[in-house]
Amino acid sequence: MKTWFKSTAGLMLAATLVLSGCGTKPAPQDAANGGSKPAESSTGTSKKGEKFNIGMVTDIGGVNDKSFNQSAWEGLNEVKKETGANVKYQQSKSDADFIPHLNSYVKDNYNLTWGIGFLMGDAIKTVATQNPKSNFAIIDNVVEAPNVESVTFAEQEGAYLTGVVAGLMTKTNKVGFVGGLEIPVVKRFEVGFKAGVAAVNPNAKVTINYAAAFDKPDLGKAAAATIYNDGADIIFHAAGATGNGVFNEAKDRVKAGKKVWVIGVDKDQSLEFGDDVTLTSMVKRVDQAVKRVTMDVIDGKFQGGKNVVLGLKDNGVGLPDTSKKNVPADVLKKVDEYKEKIVKGEIKVPEK
Repeated sequence: MKTWFKSTAGLMLAATLVLSGCGTKPAPQDAANGGSKPAESSTGTSKKGEKFNIGMVTDIGGVNDKSFNQSAWEGLNEVKKETGANVKYQQSKSDADFIPHLNSYVKDNYNLTWGIGFLMGDAIKTVATQNPKSNFAIIDNVVEAPNVESVTFAEQEGAYLTGVVAGLMTKTNKVGFVGGLEIPVVKRFEVGFKAGVAAVNPNAKVTINYAAAFDKPDLGKAAAATIYNDGADIIFHAAGATGNGVFNEAKDRVKAGKKVWVIGVDKDQSLEFGDDVTLTSMVKRVDQAVKRVTMDVIDGKFQGGKNVVLGLKDNGVGLPDTSKKNVPADVLKKVDEYKEKIVKGEIKVPEK
């Protein structure tokens, strides 16, 4: 495991898993060019990144998914604010959009092109191979190419901690998981969650429901309704924008007087959906991973051909500080105990 997060922990993550970028809406793109204009410093002098162009292609969840893609875009906007770099995104409506969007940045000689999400692996591989002088990076998949830097996460480790919370806090001994597409990265969420529940409450039933989409809130709502109707009182989702429907279903039930919870994913989703339904979230620092690799490009330190894996010990995944609003102190103490065991290697969380 590569651990560049360790050497920059004080700069990036040590303060908290919940930074100011979380919970905000994506910054609007410049109306003229679909991107953002280079910035100047307060003194009017140029910033170091103003000559750099950084492009990002979303998967089918869209940039306003309130989760994964949005977090990546927030990371690029932090780079823009700090360096003056021009940043731009293109949303993909289907996988047929991946290669054309990626190629558009190559054609315009962008300094770095991001592919956000596991689904973009094949497209990144194809375009990177055809354009060996261009730099690419991808989140949640490993692309073996000398001009691609890959960033993946140990989602199962953070999900394990949400399982500990759910297992200790369920009042019905029934909890659920709603996934988007049944792909390796989402399976890591599922398997880690189930392992955490079993560790603290082996009698709890975990119901799994895949919606088969990352961009269908209505399917997420239906999946959640099925699980809640079976008696579950807590659902963990890893479904991108589809997971917004899980929150919508929970809100409807809370308004009707039935207490149920949702465990969010990728961002601190209590900032978007409120403390009345958000028990906690499994925060995955996509924003900081995107920021770090992009800053490396601007600083001339791009690591093509590398795969960086971020887990609990790198502060790449974990629970936000806002967990203490709804999770009792004794449960959070247990979470810390299990986290320490995972970091020390005493517990090896399964991936599949």
